Amino acid sequence: MTPAREGSVVAVTGATGFLGRRLVKTLAEEGFTVRILARRDVVDPAWRGLEPQLVIGDLANAGALSALCDGAETVVHVAGLIKARDRAAFDRANVEGARRVAQAAKTAGARLILVSSLAAREPHLSDYAGSKRGGEDAAREIFGGDLTIVRPPAIYGPGDVETFRLFKMASEAAFLPVLDPKARMAWIHADDAAARIVDLVKTPRPGLLSLSDDRPEGYGWVELMRAASKAVGASPRLVRVPSGLIKTLAVLSKWAAVATGKDSILTPGKARELLHGDWALSSNDPIPDFPPVRYPLEVGFAQSVRWYRSEGWLKEEKSRK
Repeated sequence: MTPAREGSVVAVTGATGFLGRRLVKTLAEEGFTVRILARRDVVDPAWRGLEPQLVIGDLANAGALSALCDGAETVVHVAGLIKARDRAAFDRANVEGARRVAQAAKTAGARLILVSSLAAREPHLSDYAGSKRGGEDAAREIFGGDLTIVRPPAIYGPGDVETFRLFKMASEAAFLPVLDPKARMAWIHADDAAARIVDLVKTPRPGLLSLSDDRPEGYGWVELMRAASKAVGASPRLVRVPSGLIKTLAVLSKWAAVATGKDSILTPGKARELLHGDWALSSNDPIPDFPPVRYPLEVGFAQSVRWYRSEGWLKEEKSRK
């Protein structure tokens, strides 16, 4: 495939999400004309000075998807649900959404980069993981071997709510939980994930590709918790938590979600993901020859904590003895 042309239109779904916001900014900085799909007009401080083209609509709106893809050289599909009440809700967003975007991109003659998840490698673990694999399969049915699928691992960085909870716990709690000491998890900073996706826009590489920082072999729970503690300047004690407790908390969280009508991120499926021992990358997870990452884990954690404190999410903490 020929490299993408500077100034060409790149259409993005999920542009207002955690990763999508950074992707839009990076694409614009690299000289692309960015077109986004959103339910309403968007004002984002991170986009100051940028003027992405806006198509009002969502993944269920065929007309909006057609307008989004029309004239685009590349479509990057980032949108998706990370929490939902049941598998049907996940599938409506993550499977059918991917199918509709793929069909619109194919009709428009655009390339498609589908941003999936490393969880799709283990579709049996959760409704989320199964839906992400289903989205890959749906898009592949339409694009065949011309499709680029990107599987990021855990993504963190300024503004991420999930890793904020980790830093808040490290800052305030007397202890931090650790799970199986043999488990390994790959991670990547959101800015590095965006830069690597943009690299795939600039130099198309079809196939199933994986993302990670400079440690594709991943991190153990102890190393992660110590890095989070160092970033906030605290020294909580690390305590091994039995898997049964995680499973019990997930069941309680599920019933609380049913009672309140609010979707919870901690479900029995998510517990199975957390307890899965291998979220590292291997030779079965091909990693292209990307430019070096800007944020190794400790550097990225420290940068994230500075942002959380500058925005008032975290208070300044003195080191604990």
